[in-house]
Amino acid sequence: MTTKKTLNKKFRAAVAQLNPTMGDIAGNLELAREAYLNAKNKNADILIFTELFICGYPPEDLVLKPSFTDSCEDALNQLALQTKNNDTAILIGCPIRRKSGIYNAVFLLANGKVEAEGRKHDLPNYREFDEKRVFTPGPLPKTFNYNGLVFGAPICEDIWNDDYCCARLAEQGAKIIFVLNGSPFSRGKPDKRVEVVRNQAMKSGTPVIYSNQLGGQDELVFDGGSFAVHHDGSTAFQMKHFQAEVSFSDWQFENGRWSCRSGPSEVLLQHEQADYSACVLGFKDYVNKNGFNSVVIGLSGGIDSALCAIIAVDALGPERVHAIMLPYRYTSKESLVDAQLCAERLQCRYDKIPIFAPVEGFLTALKPMFKNAVADVTEENLQSRARGTILMAVSNKFGSMVVTTGNKSEMSVGYATLYGDMNGGFNPIKDLYKTQVYALAKWRNSNRPAIAKGPEGEMIPQNIIEKAPSAELRDNQKDQDSLPPYPVLDDILECLVDRDMSIGEIIRRGHSEPVVKNVERLLYLAEYKRRQSAPGVKISHKYFGRDRRYPITNHFRDKE
Repeated sequence: MTTKKTLNKKFRAAVAQLNPTMGDIAGNLELAREAYLNAKNKNADILIFTELFICGYPPEDLVLKPSFTDSCEDALNQLALQTKNNDTAILIGCPIRRKSGIYNAVFLLANGKVEAEGRKHDLPNYREFDEKRVFTPGPLPKTFNYNGLVFGAPICEDIWNDDYCCARLAEQGAKIIFVLNGSPFSRGKPDKRVEVVRNQAMKSGTPVIYSNQLGGQDELVFDGGSFAVHHDGSTAFQMKHFQAEVSFSDWQFENGRWSCRSGPSEVLLQHEQADYSACVLGFKDYVNKNGFNSVVIGLSGGIDSALCAIIAVDALGPERVHAIMLPYRYTSKESLVDAQLCAERLQCRYDKIPIFAPVEGFLTALKPMFKNAVADVTEENLQSRARGTILMAVSNKFGSMVVTTGNKSEMSVGYATLYGDMNGGFNPIKDLYKTQVYALAKWRNSNRPAIAKGPEGEMIPQNIIEKAPSAELRDNQKDQDSLPPYPVLDDILECLVDRDMSIGEIIRRGHSEPVVKNVERLLYLAEYKRRQSAPGVKISHKYFGRDRRYPITNHFRDKE
């Protein structure tokens, strides 16, 4: 191709860490155009986007629809026109349909057209990924050449399972590697990415620029955190974590290698700060991308609903959050006080709707059928379902999405009511065990993350954190009346769910055999409830649904 300048001594790279919306091809194209104008105005030689940016990631079965892939390729060609008579090239991900199959591909756009393409070779097919279902694997990654800049452009998984992916590209002449990624967040994942990229850089002797998508897509959260490492594994630059940006870095060729001379120097978020930011970003994008103007939440005075409320306020702002207390005869005065105080601190709308009349109405209607039957969990569930019905009525009337507030501990053992507290559109804490809920609540009381729209200070009253958790569906009820203490329960569940450990291995950790076997029994029995639960933010590496797909009808029980 005709070159306008030779990039054999220095070049400027721009990385577009942006938040595309699944299927909004026109909107994503506009985001790309804005980023390109920015990169061109700041004299970038190449603008690097993320995996399948044109359509969003993961598109799942959408790519099986010919009109979808046709629209994506049309947008790609429109974007290529932007590069005509300009010195800034584009590297971007887009799905393509050919006679040989449908491909997850990367394209070099320059001189007003598509100059070259590469196709993803290693298609992930585990946990949240099922690319082999919809994509055809491409050949091994190859090199690109733009005005003398020879580089490799593998796509995400290509570098994860093949330690010598970048080394082979270096053997073909690549002097630097650009990796386009749609790598979703899970606890510890950002550090793992850096480890993988450092390994590739050191084995190939080439620097690597790793561009990662940002934003929520259903259960998945893409945390950004794009970065680059030098050939020796040392950090070249680090972009923001959980925030959108177009960032620039300058590279110099000396002693036979490219070296970064300037670039951003941000910090990856860790532990509770990262988990909390993921919950906020995932919740915000689910609500906004699905067109909800506001959310409504049942604020009970307990820790789960309190944490969900502050996540909602941090994601959307207090003016878009409506908290409702729904008391019954078993609701304590303590909970009434705590719920109101929490809402006041969050500065969101707060209403109180007693449920005595609807619950008593149900009991009266059922009295002839129940006759003299002893009261049990049936009456407790009626309270939960009355609350769920009221929240859904508010949602229907005003268009607010109901926020579901059950944690992973409860969802694991079925400590939740179908068509009651499980009602709702999205659950920001679905993948957090109860002990992690407490940890995030304490962290948020002392910290306000950069992406938060809520107030600073102690948002969750200390009494909510300190009091014994209770569903308050009967007199003096406590969660631990029917469940092990949460530190015990959560450790057993983490062993069963996240680590797939055997009963014997868990008992040898010091847990009681009857308790472990009962937790396993409850875990399997509750599968049918989890199948009907609202989606929520994925935080752990083993999320119910995408990552752990167990049969509902299941008679298997582990043995020591």
